[in-house]
Amino acid sequence: MTTTPNKIKTYIYRLLAGREYSCAKIEQKLLDKGFEPADIAPILEEMRQNGTISDRRYTEIYIRSRQNKGYGPLRIRQELQAQGLSKEMIEDQLNIADNLWFAEANRVWQKRFRGKAPSDIKERGKHFRFLQYRGFTPEQIKQLFDH
Repeated sequence: MTTTPNKIKTYIYRLLAGREYSCAKIEQKLLDKGFEPADIAPILEEMRQNGTISDRRYTEIYIRSRQNKGYGPLRIRQELQAQGLSKEMIEDQLNIADNLWFAEANRVWQKRFRGKAPSDIKERGKHFRFLQYRGFTPEQIKQLFDH
């Protein structure tokens, strides 16, 4: 497929008009559309340089979005790594040790269990597994139950 840079840029702008994407995801979408890798690379680099495409911005938005849906830092990190984002950028943006994650774990727990403390060890395990599945660290979960 012979393409001009303008066709590639137009397609990228159409994608970004809907929502933010990582550079790797845009590249995959371009390849799926039939554009040649040799044509894509310089345009992606140019758009990365001028700030049109930003993995950092995408990471921030993704973290905020998943956090608002009740997911913890471990699960979000796993999802971002599966998308091919760098470990350094993820760790920089995620800040797992931040106390905000404890507040988030508490919010998710309150919503799911209506603030009713577990009455026995079996129930406590159920609460713990739920929060663990959501991606909260064992430390965040223990801190929640110790209060």
